[in-house]
Amino acid sequence: MGPDVIVPVSFLVMILGIVLGLPLVRSYIRRVESRPARDALPTGELITRLDRIEQSIEAMATEVERIAEGQRFTTKLLSEVRTNAPAAIAAPVPTAAAPVMQQDGTVLSEAARRS
Repeated sequence: MGPDVIVPVSFLVMILGIVLGLPLVRSYIRRVESRPARDALPTGELITRLDRIEQSIEAMATEVERIAEGQRFTTKLLSEVRTNAPAAIAAPVPTAAAPVMQQDGTVLSEAARRS
């Protein structure tokens, strides 16, 4: 089979493919486009689920904000303690008098000491 046979046969196959292929492709495209979209509109169940998800996200955001506020408050308290710590070490608070101990190691109460 030489080129004098292959060229006309391939031309005939190409024309046959175009003539039969175009209507088949057009009908397929029409069928796909006319098919109703199953998930185009959300259903009632989907809307309720989305509402619950939105409410839970808002609740989590509120809790995270509370945690952050607690963190800021704790940091503020710790920084105040650090700035006041040298003054507290320099001037200790006077304590009550040490309890009186006997030689055997027992501690006398205030009433026992008075008598």
